[in-house]
Amino acid sequence: MTDSPTVAVKPRHPEKQRNPDRPSGRKPDWLRVRAPLSREYVESKELVRSLKLNTVCEEASCPNIGECWSQKHVTVMILGSVCTRACAFCNVATGKPNKLDPHEPDHVGEAAAALGLGHIVVTSVDRDDLDDGGAAQFVKTIEAIRRHSPGTTIEVLTPDFMRKPGAIEAVVAAKPDVFNHNLETVPRLYAEVRPGARYFHSLRLLDTVKQLDPTIFTKSGIMVGLGEEKAEVLQVMDDLRAADVDFMTIGQYLQPTPKHHPIADWVTPDEFDVYRKTGLSKGFLVIAATPLTRSSYHAGADFERLRAARLAKLATAGN
Repeated sequence: MTDSPTVAVKPRHPEKQRNPDRPSGRKPDWLRVRAPLSREYVESKELVRSLKLNTVCEEASCPNIGECWSQKHVTVMILGSVCTRACAFCNVATGKPNKLDPHEPDHVGEAAAALGLGHIVVTSVDRDDLDDGGAAQFVKTIEAIRRHSPGTTIEVLTPDFMRKPGAIEAVVAAKPDVFNHNLETVPRLYAEVRPGARYFHSLRLLDTVKQLDPTIFTKSGIMVGLGEEKAEVLQVMDDLRAADVDFMTIGQYLQPTPKHHPIADWVTPDEFDVYRKTGLSKGFLVIAATPLTRSSYHAGADFERLRAARLAKLATAGN
């Protein structure tokens, strides 16, 4: 393994929430995206509406929605549209969720077939109100996709299933191709950014998936620009590699509304590239690190890269 590129650690000043040279009120040029106007975007939107599906693309105000939906890449959000938690970075509605829709899994499968998806990402809100945290709905959705669109590979982006015994095991047994669970930020910031979650519980989830089924690709991601130090990002990389996570994503945090956690810093494309090179040197099969990177951004192409990287690694080990 090659040495990691040197990453300078910028001293942290607790009293200073923002970098004055990179004000959070105006996005830098590298974060500007075109408005979604294409015919394919409209078709994707109409299909989602007709099947009464929720998407994280809309609920989380993803900046890549125009590009992704124009290419018929839609990230479906199951278990309803109301979350039982209130993370400081997230724009999904918080409150008392509705009852589960028994038709939701089949609607997801129908959408995968209608869009001709080669790869689909299925995520969800947190459902702490359910005995299994929604694991059974994930299983039913995986099964429905395989019925309606057997050629589609499946990536799940799950909640942490905290205090939900058997939930992780149930989803792993359904054999998604990729099991994703995001750490979201560095452990020091959990209390203010992700207060309902626990960093080391999320790490154990990822480690458990790999122990239960080493053939499933595991994936996790964080946002930067929340006030983390570069050294803390490197520690998260090491923690994920210790859990044998294959794929890491790193993207710029964007404040959804003035009520959400403020942006502490705009991370430049060059800084993201250093993170990418560092992650590869640490052993990730794939690492996506750009300002606009999100968990499901280019997920299909990245899945093909994952498979190719694993095959190359196995071939090298066999020589």
